[in-house]
Amino acid sequence: MIEKHLDPEVFNPTIVFSNSVAHARKIAKDAVNIFDVIVAVGGDGTVNEVASAMVHSNTVLGIIPYGSGNGLSRFLGISMDTVKAINTLNASRIEIIDSAVLNGQPFFNMAGMGFDAHISEVFARQKTRGIFTYIKSSIEEISKYQSQTYSLNIDGKEYIREAFMLSFANSSQYGNNAHISPHASVQDGLLDICVIRKFPLWRFPEMGIRMLTKTAEGTRYVEIIRGKHIHVKRKNPGPVHIDGEPQMSGADTQVDVAPHSLKVIVGNNYKKHV
Repeated sequence: MIEKHLDPEVFNPTIVFSNSVAHARKIAKDAVNIFDVIVAVGGDGTVNEVASAMVHSNTVLGIIPYGSGNGLSRFLGISMDTVKAINTLNASRIEIIDSAVLNGQPFFNMAGMGFDAHISEVFARQKTRGIFTYIKSSIEEISKYQSQTYSLNIDGKEYIREAFMLSFANSSQYGNNAHISPHASVQDGLLDICVIRKFPLWRFPEMGIRMLTKTAEGTRYVEIIRGKHIHVKRKNPGPVHIDGEPQMSGADTQVDVAPHSLKVIVGNNYKKHV
């Protein structure tokens, strides 16, 4: 498909396959500032590996979505149709977007702790991927998961919140067009800290519909605070996710935005919002 649809008058492609976790990061690190464009073929986790090696460089990120959620790709207006995504590369509309770091590790779409980090951990163990597996895992786990108390310092202001989960949103959505922070922008120099409170199990379908219709902020169970530097304290260490990939973190977590730090090719229908 690349040979057939990538414009040979614009690009002379080199195709390299990653073969293990973190290998894509090494490939990108070796290629940065040598190639004009590095294209990640995969989901948010693959995009994270590739883009992590490209922050603050002159090399441009391209994306061909091939993951289970593709949150950043969808937000940037990149089609899930592979041929159309390749044509987006041909058009080469470039924007400079923000990235962020959680305890020194870059992320580009979404990071979080609490229930969504727990689900990312459960989801990573499943044999099948996709939205239906994610929903199934969420339904199975939601009644067992307990809220936690978080102490937040956001740009010097203190907040104490009892939360089911905390999401640090650079873009508006987790993936699959599920928007937790409908007004988030990857170009405003801010992160949206989404505090999701425990809600009754019977309202789970409503919360799903709200995310799909970009109305999650309209419920009393969701609070959004915007900021640049976030320090989070919780009672115990636990899982976090970074662009959907789970890992363990300590009781203290530092999250910071890195404004205007990544050049990326976006779709023609991407709406710049600052």
